[in-house]
Parts: sequence; structure tokens; C-alpha cells
Amino acid sequence: MVLDRKRQKKAPIYEALEKFRRQRVVPFDVPGHKRGRGNPELVELLGERCVGIDVNSMKPLDNLCHPVSVIKEAEELAADAFGAAHAFLMVGGTTSSVQSMILTACKPGDKIILPRNVHKSAINALVLCGAVPVYIDPKVDKQLGIPLGMEVGDVRTAIEANPDAKAILINNPTYYGICSDLRSLVKLAHEHGMLALVDEAHGTHLYFGPALPISGMAAGADMAAVSMHKSGGSLTQSSMLLCGPGVNAGYVGNIINLTQTTSASYLLMSSLDISRRNLAMRGAESFAKVEDMAEYARREINEIGGYYAYGSELINGGSIYDFDVTKLAVNTRGIGLTGIEVYDLLRDEYDIQVEFGDLSNMLAYISIGDRIQDIERLVGALADIRRLYAKPKSDMFTAEYITPNVAATPQQAFYSEKESLPLRQTAGRICSEFVMCYPPGIPILAPGEVITQEIIDYIEFAKEKGCSMQGPQSEDISELNVLKEG
Repeated sequence: MVLDRKRQKKAPIYEALEKFRRQRVVPFDVPGHKRGRGNPELVELLGERCVGIDVNSMKPLDNLCHPVSVIKEAEELAADAFGAAHAFLMVGGTTSSVQSMILTACKPGDKIILPRNVHKSAINALVLCGAVPVYIDPKVDKQLGIPLGMEVGDVRTAIEANPDAKAILINNPTYYGICSDLRSLVKLAHEHGMLALVDEAHGTHLYFGPALPISGMAAGADMAAVSMHKSGGSLTQSSMLLCGPGVNAGYVGNIINLTQTTSASYLLMSSLDISRRNLAMRGAESFAKVEDMAEYARREINEIGGYYAYGSELINGGSIYDFDVTKLAVNTRGIGLTGIEVYDLLRDEYDIQVEFGDLSNMLAYISIGDRIQDIERLVGALADIRRLYAKPKSDMFTAEYITPNVAATPQQAFYSEKESLPLRQTAGRICSEFVMCYPPGIPILAPGEVITQEIIDYIEFAKEKGCSMQGPQSEDISELNVLKEG
């Protein structure tokens, strides 16, 4: 694919906003802060330039629900930049992109094949549309404590057992950088008349790094959810939904409009527009630097001792078909601390905020805004933590993923009559809500799954170690909602 670089220099939404700002139009529309005049504290926080372009949809600025001018052009430019047939600007995060993919592919009662270690947004989509999940349990690396990719053989087995499934959803890459054999999985889906959907929340950069693993659109996927605000540089909550040539973009637009706001933020949309331009013009160069920084950090951290910053040496051609080297995931078991404990120490003692810590690993997200001096500071802090806080190795859970026993669909369980029980009294009952550590947002329990003693022990261990737990109505996760019996 050869980009039209001259055309990619355009940023139509941003340019229209700048023209609008210069016109000094008198506002008798929403938002009610009226370019900040009604809320001086907001102006002080964000600045006049920012609140001055926090505007409502109008003819000169187009409308995200039915774009015909500048937003339409911005989406066409995004599609070209990402190698898609169509691109949708999304202002509800990649959660809305993932859910729109699933709601496009599935109607009530339809089956969808997906790994169980999906983000909660995917299972929430099943609650909304009533689709039936066919879960594939990922292999687990017990030394690292992480779930791995989808193996082609496992997907083929699931297809043979469920030939009526409508789609396959693939996580690629995972939070930890694990990539599946995306091209083969897409081919397998299409051979059986199924849509191939890719959750690329952590893979924006794959479209612009020639040495990085293959992207969803390049692999021939039908749809891909791309989280521009993660590695692409746009504002938090902005995302893109990419579609291949075999997808009815008009129908996808109708699906998106079921749940997406009718008051789309021009701050978010213009950030997508500018970031797409930045990636199209400088993405390859920028992400080559990101790769170099991440590999440098990996080498330096591994020289400390006790830590294991893993990388492409994990590739095995199956469950780890490829590896995204921009992901700096560090296993902390060798210093006797959980990842969340290292996460807390970095923040509280060294003023370093990493992306997340789980029971075995921490993840430092490296992207286009990082500098080598920041990497040095992180490495120095990790060396300090090992020297000051390391403990003898102790028994820890061997994995971040526990294979679930699914007794009901997410929608059935979510809307069934339920009762609240103390956590320790729920073993053997069917859960009707989510329980997860966030981030990364992969459910420990999802609606419809049987609660086991192992899961209860895991939840209590995660709480004790300081994981940020969410999902249940119970704020302190002391109780769970379960299906009523009888």
C-alpha cells in the first residue's frame, strides 16, 4: 500500500475548527459554557483555545452520526492510512468499537468464537445482543503467569464443533505483547463463512511499523477495533473502527449509532484527525524509535537480575506466533514481589506511573511520547526496588487466567433474578456480574460462570496484594451477586 502523502497532510476536522474559531461566531447553542465564559475555572484548567473549540455539531463542522463533509473526509483519510475500506471515528473508546463489531456480526442466539481472556467490553456486547459465546481457553505460560494467543488448531476444533458460528474474535496483540497467527485465523474464518473480527486495542502501531507483527487489515480481517489513544497519540477515549471491503459500512454505521453519543466531542475527533496525520507522515520513523527504546529497556532491566523483561525469544510459532516488542512487560516473581506491588512502589516511592501491575507482571507502556531519560529513570527505580524491597520467592498463583465453567450465557445470567452472598459463600453458584482487575480489564468472572474455590482464593489474593478490583455492585468485593436457585 502506497500512501498519498500529499493528501495525508490534510486534517479536515482540525482545519474546519480553526476556521470556525477565527470567525468568532456568537453561540446560542450548546455546550452551555459558551466557549468558557460561563465556567472560568474550566478555562483556567484547559485554556481558552481548548474550550473555544469544544463545540456542538453544526453544518460547517459536520455530524458524526451522519457525516457528509469534513468528518467524512477525515474518515476517508483514516481508511487510506490504515489500509481499510472504511474507517469510523469513535468517541466512546475502543469499548464502543469492540461492541460495534460484535453487534454487527451477531444477533440474539448467534454464536461467536472468542478467547475467554477478552476485554470486558466484548462480553458486555454479548450481554447487549444476546449472542452465545464459544470460548477458547488460551494456553497459559505458568512461569510468566500470562495467557497466550489463539492457536489455529484450537480455533479449527471450535469451528468444527460450531459450524453455525457467525464470527471469530481475535485479541491481537494482547496487553503482554503476544500475537496469534492472524493471517491463518482470518483465512480459517473466511473458509467457513465467518467474519474475522480483531480487537487491536493495543495494536495501532502495527499499521505503521514495518518490522512489527501484521495488522488486522493487512491480514484481511473484516473489522478491527483500533485504540488510537493508546499508542497512536490521540486524546483518551478516542478510537477507530476499521472495516474491510466485505463489510456493509452503512449497516455498521447504523449499529454504531445505537449506542454512540449524538453529541460527539470535537476535541476527541480533531485529536484523531491530527494523530492520523502524524502517524501517516511520521509513524514508521516514530515507532522504529519506540522499538529501539523498548529493546534497550528490556536489556537493561534483565541485567539488574531478578526481573525478566520478556520479548521475541518467546516466539514458538503457535500460541506465541509473534511478539510486539514495543510492549515492555516485566515478570517480577524473581524478586519475590507481585507486579502490583512493584507498580505501587514505583508510583508511591519514585513518582513513576506504569500502565498496570498484576500478580506476576508489570507493564510499562512505551510509545511515541517517551524519551530515553525516562527509560533510564525506570530502570534505576527497578534496580532500587530490588535492592531495598526484594523478598524470598513465595508461593503465588501460577497464572492470571483461570479456566471458567460456563453455565449460562452472559445475557441470561445478567438479567436473571439474583441474590447477594458473602464472597466465601458463593462457591458452586453461578455468577451474575463481572469481577476483574482493572487494568487490564480481563474478567476473572463473567456473568454465567460458576464460582469455584480457586477463583475465590484468587480474588482474595488479588485484593490483598492491592489490585484495583471492579465489576461487582459490592464496592469492597466482599459480596457477589449470584443467580437465585430453584
